[in-house]
Amino acid sequence: MRKVAIAGVGMTKFGRSDKSGVELFAGAAMEAITSSNIKTREVQALFLGNVLGDFEEGQLNIAPLCANELGLPVDVPATRVEGACASAGVAIREAFIWVASGYYDIVLAGGVERATAMDTPLATRTFAMSSESRYEVFTGVTFPGVFGMVARLYADKYGLSLQTLKEQMAMVAVKNHKHGAKNPLAQFQKEISLETVLKSPMVADPLQLFDCCPFTDGAAAIVVASADIIGKLTDKPVYILGVGQGSNGSLGRQKDITRIKAREAAAGQAYKMAGLRPSDIDLVELHDCFTIAEIVASEGMGFFEFGTGGKAVEKGETAIGGRLPINPSGGLKAKGHPIGATGAAQAYEIVKQLRGECGERQVDGARIGMSDTLGGDLATVVDIIYGV
Repeated sequence: MRKVAIAGVGMTKFGRSDKSGVELFAGAAMEAITSSNIKTREVQALFLGNVLGDFEEGQLNIAPLCANELGLPVDVPATRVEGACASAGVAIREAFIWVASGYYDIVLAGGVERATAMDTPLATRTFAMSSESRYEVFTGVTFPGVFGMVARLYADKYGLSLQTLKEQMAMVAVKNHKHGAKNPLAQFQKEISLETVLKSPMVADPLQLFDCCPFTDGAAAIVVASADIIGKLTDKPVYILGVGQGSNGSLGRQKDITRIKAREAAAGQAYKMAGLRPSDIDLVELHDCFTIAEIVASEGMGFFEFGTGGKAVEKGETAIGGRLPINPSGGLKAKGHPIGATGAAQAYEIVKQLRGECGERQVDGARIGMSDTLGGDLATVVDIIYGV
């Protein structure tokens, strides 16, 4: 395989937007294209993550519309990618494979979503469609419910009191809001207190309101290019060192949902391809759709022993300035979670961090970053390692 790099990145501000999905993605994509010093006609393919466009604004097959909006030639294939909340991660992995194979030299990848166009009941129902429709959805399962179960099983498995775990989860929320307050593109740019989290309304016991990420509109994009030509495009290339993707079955087929085997597989593939270990990673953007999700992800990716992820948060190890900053962007929790775009937003943050362009939230000396996106009921996981 050829060596693959990222030439440019783009991202909209996350939060409620009156723009269409096509308009949102066009804004992020043009930023990525312009910062790559290329013309739109040089893009050879587009992979676009989008999950619920049909419910959000009655729009399926959004990828060719985005391609046309950008002025891409008609012979450029534009493909919508759907992997639930991992969709943009899947899109980036696809772009990497096509460029690494030598078939294309320059590929645009990213994602877009307009989740706030739906009211809460519709969003709850459509999000649940990423669960197993035959045996899970009819029981009333929701993603807060799933991660509420994860939290209770985790506490029982590792001998933690539920109150101790709730406090550790609350610390995740406080940390990520502190990071998000320094991110001008984040949906929530306000710090919160531990008391605020612990006194917020219950959503799915033991998860409370501030343990949950918000519905979000937004888009993000990256230009993936062959390392053979990257020197002509940018003097700050960031390389994709390793990629991995894993797949689980329905919840009923998973023996232990506190350990997401698809994540362990995806991370293992990425480490092997990159020739790296967890100890080599300088910062992480991972899937904190709920605060317990950050804790279990940090363990599943190999950064902490199982059962100790919450303790690492307590010690400040995962904050900016700590041993391994996790979600310096604010994560899904504060930056926001436009589900089809999240994986590309993670890539945006890591590229900016590795280029030293993150201002107040800059991780000192960052040279290797890793992203992790999770889709469905712990079903699809994409992990990607980036380096300079």
